[in-house]
Amino acid sequence: MTEPTAPDRDPVRALAELLREWWELSARDGRPKPTQQSLAGRLGIDQTTLSRYLNPRHPSTAPLRTVELLHTVLRAPAADLPRARALATAAAAGPARKPPRQDAPAERPGTTAARLTPPPAGPAAPVPRRTAATRTALAFLGVLALGGGIGLGWSALAHRTGPDAPPAVAATAPAGPAASGWPLARKGDLLWKARTVQYLLRAHGRAVDADGIFGPETAAAVKAFQAAHGLLADGKVGPRTWSHLVIRLDPRHAPEPAVTALQYLLDNTGTATDITGIFTPATTRSLEAFQHDRALPVTGVADRATWRALLAAQETARRP
Repeated sequence: MTEPTAPDRDPVRALAELLREWWELSARDGRPKPTQQSLAGRLGIDQTTLSRYLNPRHPSTAPLRTVELLHTVLRAPAADLPRARALATAAAAGPARKPPRQDAPAERPGTTAARLTPPPAGPAAPVPRRTAATRTALAFLGVLALGGGIGLGWSALAHRTGPDAPPAVAATAPAGPAASGWPLARKGDLLWKARTVQYLLRAHGRAVDADGIFGPETAAAVKAFQAAHGLLADGKVGPRTWSHLVIRLDPRHAPEPAVTALQYLLDNTGTATDITGIFTPATTRSLEAFQHDRALPVTGVADRATWRALLAAQETARRP
């Protein structure tokens, strides 16, 4: 872990130095250090932006979300994360460092006046006069266009069956992950989606690491789980797979990995919860508080509706 030093008084610089240290030390256990281009792709940002975040001399500062993603992707020491979060928060709250001033090129004499002085107005072009015959013809064409437009509009309305069609004529489409309230988790996802899938797979007896990275190993475990439950084995966790994956939890039935997932999701939504893997009375109170806040039946039992609400609430999660 990098110890706090004097540069912490400049959180922008200290954060960049810490992120660069994570990147430089990521080559271990036989894994090569990722290039900035590949790392930027995994973070969903461009390489130039990432390069600025890793440069202590640049005034740009990485947002908290990017800092947490970097910590997960680079598998940085867990003890570094609290300090990194504190630095990111301080950098975002403090005054931004300004880049070196670059003087604007001097303008040639007369250019300012030329920009501000409108061009001289020339003689106005004569407006052609319409004859009575022309006006009559235009009016007739307007009536024809209006009638044709109304007819075409009614015809289009009667045949519209797409998603934008009015309720009376729209075709009923099957609900997707967004409509059902279940998120879609798939290969390449990081943080809460990957960890939740991994914890729940472990609760079902699947050997998979809960490292927060939805990689090939997790995708293969999802496919095996789907095949065992008669689902389409595509490696993607959608509504049907989630429905089989989540486990109804209460103090009497509480597999440790599933309880860990539950506590992790509760804590991630701001409902303070100790992540112990044990369904304690404190876990019950946290679960009841979440259910009350989301207008769910306050049962203290993690049923399917509660799991769905917990997953939907993760989009604004504070932690990885």
